[in-house]
Amino acid sequence: MSLNQNPFISLVKYPILTEKTIQLLQSNQYSFAVDKKANKVSIKSAIEELFDVKVVSVNTSMRPLKRRRVGKFIGHKPRHKRAIVTLAPENSITFFEEN
Repeated sequence: MSLNQNPFISLVKYPILTEKTIQLLQSNQYSFAVDKKANKVSIKSAIEELFDVKVVSVNTSMRPLKRRRVGKFIGHKPRHKRAIVTLAPENSITFFEEN
């Protein structure tokens, strides 16, 4: 199956790397921005398929809607759903390559 035909590619958008999520890496928890309509079961199967790991649990949350002003125009920042995925102790995902 090519990457264009894999439905999991559009489900998991990108990893979220902030100070808090980098600290969570020590406890084998990884944070991803996912599709707003995705549920925990589909997120679990997508992460297991994409990274070839065993997922123990999935926690999800919607980020709050925040206002943004540019000149006289008022709008909102884009929202995304955050999924914090806990992996089995023997698994890990590498975001950064070590030389």
